[in-house]
Amino acid sequence: MTPQTPVNKTDAAPKALSKDTRNTGPGRLLIAVYAVFAISATARAGYQILTKFSEAPLAYLLSAFAALVYVVATVSLARPGRTWFKVSVAAVLVELVGVVVVGALSIFDSVNFPHETVWSLFGRGYAFIPLLLPILGLAWLYRRRPSVNSAGSQ
Repeated sequence: MTPQTPVNKTDAAPKALSKDTRNTGPGRLLIAVYAVFAISATARAGYQILTKFSEAPLAYLLSAFAALVYVVATVSLARPGRTWFKVSVAAVLVELVGVVVVGALSIFDSVNFPHETVWSLFGRGYAFIPLLLPILGLAWLYRRRPSVNSAGSQ
């Protein structure tokens, strides 16, 4: 046995698991921001759909979709494991694409976006945080990606 080889699997487990968690350090702040966006986007979409859906159905359905993406991102970022990591990456990528596409459409096709959504004008109504958040999220996920050694952990 070499000095670098762990005596048993439990000696290697803390290192592998620590890399699989994304809810430490700055990750906690990121998750908190996602949670705030999940709550606010859900409340906004719910109110818009219940009270004035006929005025801008596409915009309000996109708000509801954004809320769903934020909820999935929040939950998946808070959970450890490779599967949740993959869900996090997918959710944050969908968010980034959504912000860019809806942001561009809200500028070039304003007829279909008479009212703002969370992602309209690249998140201008939210101080452009919806545009910055997925970039920060992807950077954090890259830094906290599961190691190859933790392939067996869920």
